[in-house]
Amino acid sequence: MNIFSEFDQFCMQKALQEAKTAFQEDEVPIGAVLVHEGKILVSGHNEVEKNKDATCHAEMVVIRKASKILEDFRLINTTLYVTVEPCLMCLGGLILSRVGEVVWGCPDLRHGADGSFCQIPIERHPIHRIRTRSGLFAQESKELLQTFFQEKRERKRNLNAL
Repeated sequence: MNIFSEFDQFCMQKALQEAKTAFQEDEVPIGAVLVHEGKILVSGHNEVEKNKDATCHAEMVVIRKASKILEDFRLINTTLYVTVEPCLMCLGGLILSRVGEVVWGCPDLRHGADGSFCQIPIERHPIHRIRTRSGLFAQESKELLQTFFQEKRERKRNLNAL
């Protein structure tokens, strides 16, 4: 059972706001916030459709922004809050970026790399080990995703009916 502080909840609410922005931009609604030394450094959301780039997941967008601000790829003393369980690519990027901890909302049964599809954090990495906590605002994150995909399917049905 994970215990979440008020600050954890505040950060995940910010990540959910980012996810809602992604939804409005017709992106899969996933948002992320990166905290550095106890303060929010950057936030972002999926930009895959906008950039026509499969690597523009919320986590990767935030890693890129933070690395520019800190002028270092090593994101030491950071915690990432993300609304959905990170995939293999994102978890790999977080490990290589030396993010200390990831707090995520709902599971991603198809791609999640923290136990849903595979379990990367338990592997002994020779350079860096990442901590994870899950379930913070899981229901809100899940409902946002479900609504997004339901609306997508409905629009497709309506177009096919014409």
